[in-house]
Amino acid sequence: MKDLAERALREIQSHPEGVLQSELWKLLDIDSRKCSRVVKGLLDDDKVERIEYRREGQRTYLLKAKKPAVDPALLLAGGELLPCICCEEECEVLTCPLLLDWMYQLAIEEYEEK
Repeated sequence: MKDLAERALREIQSHPEGVLQSELWKLLDIDSRKCSRVVKGLLDDDKVERIEYRREGQRTYLLKAKKPAVDPALLLAGGELLPCICCEEECEVLTCPLLLDWMYQLAIEEYEEK
C-alpha cells in the first residue's frame, strides 16, 4: 500500500492545479474504495489537502499536494542567510559574487564536518 500511496502522491504532485479524486483512481488503475483509503492516508500524513468540489451536480474532491516546509538551516551558511532572500540587485545567478561567496562558505562548512 505504501508504494501505491507514493504513486498517488506523485500523480497529485504532477497536477499543480489539483486532481479530482474521482479521476485519481482511474489514473492509478484502482477501484474507488482503495483510492479513498490511499487518500485518507495521505490526508492523515498531511501530504495533501482535499477541497470539496461539485461537478455536474456530483460531489467529489479536488486533491492538491502540500508543499513541505523548508528547513531554515538550508538557508544558512557560516551563520549567514542566503543573500538572495533580501537582494535587490539584478544579477546573473551563475556569476553573482554574493551568492558564490555564500556557496563557497557552505562548501567549506560541509568539508570541515567530514
